[in-house]
Amino acid sequence: MKLNSPLAGKLIPMIEVKDPVFAQKMMGDGFAIIPTSNEVYSPVAATIEVLYPTGHAIGLRTADGIEILIHLGIDTVKSKSNSFSILKKVGDHVLPGDLIIMMNLKKLIKEGYDMTTPIVFLSGQKLVEIVPLTVLAQDEILVEFV
Repeated sequence: MKLNSPLAGKLIPMIEVKDPVFAQKMMGDGFAIIPTSNEVYSPVAATIEVLYPTGHAIGLRTADGIEILIHLGIDTVKSKSNSFSILKKVGDHVLPGDLIIMMNLKKLIKEGYDMTTPIVFLSGQKLVEIVPLTVLAQDEILVEFV
C-alpha cells in the first residue's frame, strides 16, 4: 500500500513508541513519526470517520475499508492548551496531502508531551518491518503487509 507521510519527521517502528498500548500493538500494527512540523495531512484518499474534539487523533477509512488512526503525540488528550486547530470534520472526504490539522508542536513539547505520532492500521493489517528514516510531509511511503 502506498501512502503519503502525514507529517514531516523521523519515521520509526511502532515498537519504539514509549507507550505500551502502541508499542505492543494492542490497537493494531503500524509505524510512528516523531514530528518536526505543525502540519498534519491526510496520508490517503479516505473519509474522516473520527475526529476528536481535542484534535489529538484522527480516524480515516479508505474506500477499500482500511482504517487508519493518526494519534498526535502521547497523552496529548490531556493538554489544556488548545494546541490543535481542526480544519476538517467527520464525514469529509480527504485526498492525500489535504491539510487536516495544524498543531502547535513547540507548545506541546514545552508542556512536556512526547509528540511521537503513531499511525495505526486498525483494520488488522500486519506490516513488514519498518526501517527508521527521515520523511518530509507528503513523502510517499510504501507499506508492505504480511
